[in-house]
Amino acid sequence: MSKYSHTNQLIHEKSPYLLQHAHNPVDWHPWGDAAFEKAKAENKPVLVSIGYATCHWCHVMERESFENEETARLLNEHFVSIKVDREERPDVDAIYMKSIQALGQNGGWPLNVFCTPEGKPFYGGTYFPPISRYNLPSFSDVLMRLNNIWHNEKDKVTKQTISLVEYLQKNNFQQQESALDNLHFEGENRTAKLYAEHYDHLNHGFQFQPQNKFPPSMGLCLLLRHYRRTGAAQSLIMVENTLKAMKHGGIYDQVGGGLCRYSTDYRWMIPHFEKMLYDNSLFVTALIETYQVTNKPEFAEFAQDVLVYMDRDMTSEEGAFYSAEDADSEGVEGKFYVWTPDELGSILDRKTLSAVTAYYNVTQNGNFEGKNNFYVTRSFSEVSNELGIPEPEFEDIIQKARATLLEVRSKRIRPLLDDKILTSWNGLMISAMAKVGRVLDQPERVAKAEKALNFIFAKLKTPDGKLLRRYRDGDARYDGYLFDYASMAVACLELYDATFDGKYVQLARELVETVQEKFASHHGPFYETAEDAEKLLIRQISGYDGVEPSGNSSMAMALLKLSALLTDPELEKLAERIFLGFELEVMDYGLNSSYMMQAFHLYLSGLKEVAVVAPRNHESSKAMLKTIQTGFFPNAVFAFAYEDELAEKAKHVPLLQGRKVVDGKATAYVCRRGTCLAPTNDIEEMVGMLGYEE
Repeated sequence: MSKYSHTNQLIHEKSPYLLQHAHNPVDWHPWGDAAFEKAKAENKPVLVSIGYATCHWCHVMERESFENEETARLLNEHFVSIKVDREERPDVDAIYMKSIQALGQNGGWPLNVFCTPEGKPFYGGTYFPPISRYNLPSFSDVLMRLNNIWHNEKDKVTKQTISLVEYLQKNNFQQQESALDNLHFEGENRTAKLYAEHYDHLNHGFQFQPQNKFPPSMGLCLLLRHYRRTGAAQSLIMVENTLKAMKHGGIYDQVGGGLCRYSTDYRWMIPHFEKMLYDNSLFVTALIETYQVTNKPEFAEFAQDVLVYMDRDMTSEEGAFYSAEDADSEGVEGKFYVWTPDELGSILDRKTLSAVTAYYNVTQNGNFEGKNNFYVTRSFSEVSNELGIPEPEFEDIIQKARATLLEVRSKRIRPLLDDKILTSWNGLMISAMAKVGRVLDQPERVAKAEKALNFIFAKLKTPDGKLLRRYRDGDARYDGYLFDYASMAVACLELYDATFDGKYVQLARELVETVQEKFASHHGPFYETAEDAEKLLIRQISGYDGVEPSGNSSMAMALLKLSALLTDPELEKLAERIFLGFELEVMDYGLNSSYMMQAFHLYLSGLKEVAVVAPRNHESSKAMLKTIQTGFFPNAVFAFAYEDELAEKAKHVPLLQGRKVVDGKATAYVCRRGTCLAPTNDIEEMVGMLGYEE
């Protein structure tokens, strides 16, 4: 006999989020034609409830409403209920999110939208409480009111659906009249100024939302480019201080490593404890690029600390990367991560306890519901001086304490691991890991990035070249979205930078060709979904860089790099069409386009094409290779080959064709759009050729 009183159709799904709801008394259906046909046949409205496995308020609403027998009765009697994992179906999520925003509500999850049997929305919201509070009606009151309107005031439903669908269509994408002359660095300058205006000089980071602070990693990478181009010290100061504030703050897991979703306060002290793959990927990229710019070892160490966490907790046996870890364990947010002084005293000796208490700001009353979430406000030297312990010894004490506490913590009941593997998010971590391996000369890191990429192409790519979105428990499903293709194309090109293996250029090329075939629009930018994908209310086009880069932003970056490596100006023109399509966004308010503006930076700065040919085992070759692999050159694309392999490598990377070693030393050819300067053996001269063009 089953231990569950209820089992619904979600039991056949693979999504951890959908499976969380498989034993609710609500008669949930997965997204699909069957549910909408049922609604049509029974003349019922549809509830589309959207969330994800590590969503705290999704858990709350499940406990309060979806596990409640009376609420389930109302839903089952009067509605057809559909559950959607937003990470599997970002297309569905985006449409219904825009719908409730059109109704004047803030977005968020859980997202609960009520629709006609044709999927047209007419009402919605995010979290609804079980009883009226927070100025929100109770969920049961909402259900009864909507049922009454559906049967007795159908004209209201019709009027609202017409209005919302018109809004979605009108606001999907508006073709802009633009010209290449309108594209210039003033947009980047304006964006850097906006970041400076919102900069928190006391706690660092940026004050964009009331109280909360989200990791601004893509914006920090843009500011690094602005600093490199202009020398504006403030841009670099904001980057360094913000990265250190996040790494030392409570938003970072001081014991186990890894960045949490966001801070609930401006001091970075108390996070929303869930950890997302995309946040950590982008954080690593910002850290390693800051190391490239500053040569300060702490940023490289920070990046490696995140990757140790990835290795330990977020990597599958096959080498791919999991999606997220929940904020909750045992139904309590943050329980896995926090400590009381008594707990610490039972684990650590007196000297170590004193060091941990001082360094991590432990207090008797705590800072989170009577317990302590660790955060750092003073350096090793400051605290060691206060305690009278030599700094090297103090640092050793802290590192050993961290290992001890991690071992103890690992015996606690862990938060849920969302172990589905998403193509685009894996692309982000592959890129970050490949870059760390390249910059720090860590072949083992590059190998892990390659292993993850090989998994994606083995398990999530069909024989006809189509990418799929999600893999879990042996099942690959859902057509890939634009960002899946674009993120993997960028990852391939990062692996080319790390290995100079031409196969990665060709893999990126194949992905881009598929995008051109399946995602092209007459507007210029690409659609989010392929032409043979499921038809929804609208076929969306977006350039918004939210918590992750948009598909169009990543495509612009991939197209520009490929255009240089393949010496194909038509690919650059495709990137130009993306920039022109989003000209107002990137020129007037780049805060929402921080990754697209990184691609824009590469384009505006002259897109230097650098081919390096070198004799094997020569000192000049080692020096030049180190320069191009460790230096920060956001306005250049590099190709490299040893002299004895040039003919073979040039077949895959046309930028290498026709090059040769000059004077028996490593030789660099610096070109722009096919026009090359005289070859040089001098590293400083090569770097000098990579200057900016306004």
